Amino acid sequence: MFYPIMDRSASNSRLFLAAIPDAVTAARIHRLAGVLKRTHRFSGKLIEPDRLHISLFFLGGLPDHIVGAACEAVAGVRMQPFDVSFNRSVSFLGNAGGRPFVLMGGEEPCPLKSFRQMLGAALTRKGLRRRANTNFIPHITILYDPRSVEEHPIEPISWNLKEVVLIHSMNGHTHLARLPLRM
Repeated sequence: MFYPIMDRSASNSRLFLAAIPDAVTAARIHRLAGVLKRTHRFSGKLIEPDRLHISLFFLGGLPDHIVGAACEAVAGVRMQPFDVSFNRSVSFLGNAGGRPFVLMGGEEPCPLKSFRQMLGAALTRKGLRRRANTNFIPHITILYDPRSVEEHPIEPISWNLKEVVLIHSMNGHTHLARLPLRM
C-alpha cells in the first residue's frame, strides 16, 4: 500500500525504491562493516543497520499521484522472492571527501538485475521512462570515506528478498510503502 507524504513541508525529492535486508542480515552487515572499517583504517561513519539498502530506482521530485503510479507498477511485477548475495567489498569513485565503500555481489546471472529490468519496464509502461534508467550495479553502501581500497572478497552475506520498499530519506529513512514480491 502507498502512503503519501503527509508533511508537505518535507520535500518528496528524496524518494526511492529499494531492497532492504531483514533485521538479522542488516545487523550482520553492520558488524562486518565495523570489521572492514578497522581493517582498512577508514575514518568515515558506518551507515546504521536500519538505513542499509540496495537502491533500485530514484523517484524524488515526483508528485504523490505519480509516485503512487510507480508503486502500482512495482506491485504489478510478478516474481517469486529470491536470494541476493554479496561476496566482495570495494570503494566506488566519488568525491575525494566521501567515496562510497560498498558490498557487491558476483553471481551471474543476477536475479536482482533481472528483477530490476522488470521493474524498469513496468515504470516505463506507467510513463516513467526517465526514472527507469538502465545503469545498475547491485551494491550496499556501508560507509563513505576519503580513502579508497581495491576490491576484496568477503564471507558471502545473503538474504531472501521478499519486498520492495518506497523510502523517504530525510533525517533517517521512513518506509512509505512495502510492496511484496509474488507470482
